[in-house]
Amino acid sequence: MSSFAHRSDVVLDDGPISDAERQLRVDLAAAYRLVALHGWDDVIYTHLSATVPGEPGRFLINPFGLAFDEVCASNLVKIDIAGNRIGAGDHAVNVTGFALHAAVHVARPDAVCVMHLHNVDGIAVSIQRDGLLPVSQHALRFYGDLAYHDYEALAFSPAEGARLTASLGDKSAMLLRNHGTLTVGRTVAEAYVRMDTLIKACEIQLRAQAGAPPYVVPNEAVATRTAEQLRDNGALEGELEWPALLRKLDRLDPSYRD
Repeated sequence: MSSFAHRSDVVLDDGPISDAERQLRVDLAAAYRLVALHGWDDVIYTHLSATVPGEPGRFLINPFGLAFDEVCASNLVKIDIAGNRIGAGDHAVNVTGFALHAAVHVARPDAVCVMHLHNVDGIAVSIQRDGLLPVSQHALRFYGDLAYHDYEALAFSPAEGARLTASLGDKSAMLLRNHGTLTVGRTVAEAYVRMDTLIKACEIQLRAQAGAPPYVVPNEAVATRTAEQLRDNGALEGELEWPALLRKLDRLDPSYRD
């Protein structure tokens, strides 16, 4: 298949790019398209960001003003930690929106990809006092591995960045109270699969709560053992799922690779 990722002649506004960056661009663009496909996007808002391989302090993010289903490998924007664009180009960047991502990237070097969404079901669960309950197998993936951060209004300051990353700690996912969901990953695939699992856990909880209680809740020993099994001693998540998801996108609309 001919695509951006397989072309050695690609030159962007800031010069030639590496094979590793080409592949990262394709993966990140695919994640944007998958978010749109599932209806998890919020018009032009929220972001998925990723660290550029071999370029410390540089990141890829979506062009601000494009819908997620318009994002492709070549129009992703390269920025520095302050949100300044690297090279020339036509597309603006939401610097304020990237500030949250920047704080997480700095605090968590393992967070190659940071996903933050305003998914409706995720927000609904974040509003609940008890947050995500250990009532489904999907939710048990995050048993002991889910952080919470209280809402502090629209403006995101350096001080809140410090508080947010302190709340996140070493967890792989977070519910931002009254706001949305966040996952991190060592790859785009890992961050995406974690987000997919978190959103499904929220959807299941809300459907269960629409029925009449009481609910069946696994005991602590079962919850702990299941979480350990699902996290598989820190194995990289998403490796098997990602190629299948890319094949699905290729059947539907391969233009994300452009």
